[in-house]
Amino acid sequence: MTTRHRIAFAASETKIAQDAMAELVTAYGSVPLEEAEVIVALGGDGFMLTTLHATMHLSAPVYGMNRGTVGFLMNDYRAEGLLERLADAEETAINPLAMQAVTVDGQVHTALAINEVSMLRAGPQAAKLQISVDGRVRLDELVCDGALVSTPAGSTAYNYSAHGPILPIGADALALTAVAAFRPRRWRGAVLPKSAVVRLDVVNPAKRPVNADADSRQVDNVASVEIRSEPSVVHRLLFDPGHGLEERLIREQFT
Repeated sequence: MTTRHRIAFAASETKIAQDAMAELVTAYGSVPLEEAEVIVALGGDGFMLTTLHATMHLSAPVYGMNRGTVGFLMNDYRAEGLLERLADAEETAINPLAMQAVTVDGQVHTALAINEVSMLRAGPQAAKLQISVDGRVRLDELVCDGALVSTPAGSTAYNYSAHGPILPIGADALALTAVAAFRPRRWRGAVLPKSAVVRLDVVNPAKRPVNADADSRQVDNVASVEIRSEPSVVHRLLFDPGHGLEERLIREQFT
């Protein structure tokens, strides 16, 4: 049990989240983010991702409470008993993906993604992608709407809707998943070691433009994207006992 009394609250812009923050600040007080022992994020999964990105330079873990629509990364909202819940919370540590995208005009863009890095066609024609893993070409041409690389934490998000595998939170693995593959028609993707470096090259980007996206940070007209896990960055999430990410990932596969 870890006692955490210095709490910083953060909330999305929705009224329900702002009202919740006002209620909690009145009950428990609030400190600046830099002084917090724990950060409580109020909103949905999108706001949780925003909070994790914004506070990754801080040592405080993040405890989310659902005041949004999707709440896979969040705990249930209750105003009462928060100090006890924080003291009993279980911690999960996750590493993001590092994306390096090179555009057609040679510009280099970098970003981190907690859920996934995706490449999606930007025009009416299907994308054509060449896939390499650790410097070796594994698929000369994937004709598709796109492809993505997902972390275990993000494997139930866009990856799952694209029929990718759900990965256990402790798995040293990444999911490489095709989005609406046309050729090879039955190719759904691959499960790769966490240490793998995945490179996606766009075939004929002038005719078949492709955009890259890292947790909603978009880069237009990419020529290539390189994706790898980033072990030097650690995000710490807190969950109520028995409701952590590992349990949620298992439960998701039986619903």
